[in-house]
Amino acid sequence: MAQVLRQLQNVVTAQGKLHPMVKGAVTYALLWPTGSLIQQTLEGRNLKNYDWARALRFSLFGGLYVAPTLYGWVRLSSAMWPQTSLRVGIVKALTEQISYGPFACISFFMGMSLLERKSFAEAVEETKQKALPTYKVGICVWPFIQTLNFSLVPEHNRVVFVSICSLMWIIFLAYTKTRQLSHDEDNTVNADAVAVAPIIQAA
Repeated sequence: MAQVLRQLQNVVTAQGKLHPMVKGAVTYALLWPTGSLIQQTLEGRNLKNYDWARALRFSLFGGLYVAPTLYGWVRLSSAMWPQTSLRVGIVKALTEQISYGPFACISFFMGMSLLERKSFAEAVEETKQKALPTYKVGICVWPFIQTLNFSLVPEHNRVVFVSICSLMWIIFLAYTKTRQLSHDEDNTVNADAVAVAPIIQAA
């Protein structure tokens, strides 16, 4: 059994050397649920009451969606601007924020909502409420990270570098989504209370 595991590890390592997207996908499949679990720990949860289904959704979204799309963007931007100077890095970072950035925010809330088995209309409504505020925060952070990424980091390591920098961002996304969902639930409770109040007074 141990020999089989070692062989599997060697295959994954070899594939990672040949295909940078494999490294990014594996990294994101582990990093995204890690961010979710850290955020849940900050909520006061522990091993006994972690929301493992939520962590699994983060893993699927990070490994199967974010990593391939980010890899595609890195490849495209590298083909458009093959240089690695600071000026080119700034251009790439700014271009990313007006192209990939909004797409990433929208797809996160849409994708996670659909993974939660919400209806398409519910996913669209949640995205309308949350994507823009999240994007406003991201645009204050990611240009600096991506300037370093595009100007100093070799292309074959860029997805992994961004994934490491993404951990704090993933925690923020998980926190923002949970906090806003809780806020929505509070609004629902308050609305129900307002609706019931006249009935109680009439009684």
